Amino acid sequence: MIYVMSDLHGEYAKYLEMLEKIRFCDDDTLYILGDAVDRGPDPIPLLQDMMARENVYFLMGNHEGMALHVLEKLNVEVTAENAENHLNAEWMGRILEWQQNGGDVTMRQFRRLSADERQDVLDYLRDAPMYDVAEAGGKTFVLVHAGLGNFRKGKKLREYTFEEMTCMRPDFERQCFDDPDVYVVCGHTPTLSVTGRPEMYVSGNNWLIDCGAAYGGRLCCVCLDNGKQYYV
Repeated sequence: MIYVMSDLHGEYAKYLEMLEKIRFCDDDTLYILGDAVDRGPDPIPLLQDMMARENVYFLMGNHEGMALHVLEKLNVEVTAENAENHLNAEWMGRILEWQQNGGDVTMRQFRRLSADERQDVLDYLRDAPMYDVAEAGGKTFVLVHAGLGNFRKGKKLREYTFEEMTCMRPDFERQCFDDPDVYVVCGHTPTLSVTGRPEMYVSGNNWLIDCGAAYGGRLCCVCLDNGKQYYV
């Protein structure tokens, strides 16, 4: 079976509970649509678990973009040559912005890792693609963190920018593809802010699956083969 989750935000315990609930095994595939880090209690253990599983595929979210930007900078050895300009006012502002968006716990846990472990995490984040495409149950699923911002007919997936795929909130009522068997699955926008309910929101061929796991809502997992929804 092929499963998809999004916006775990460090909720490692909920993630493990969900894997048990769906009876996730080596023959299954799981896509996580970004924002695994920040806010929740265990972002780094969550990332390390995902990294250790060959059948878990991770996409870039806006929080990974912020985290990678800052952690790469903080992971550089400060020397006499670079000390003066390494963390200037501009960089301190970027670090503060990330911390205010829930990055503090990610930074603390990252700093406790060994040098090799830190590099492994950075490589994993750096290699995360912005989108993927999955085939299941006779349907095609475009998987992306936030959706297809600035969508227009004929625009290739590779033409979308980081901002458009990980940060912008698209019109979820818009049908992106003429083919009725092509769906867009995304997170980023909590369904709590759309419907007031912590459950998957479906509008035409748009599936919104961020059910606010880190905001008092629930973690949602959807099986692409049959559309079955699971909640923790």
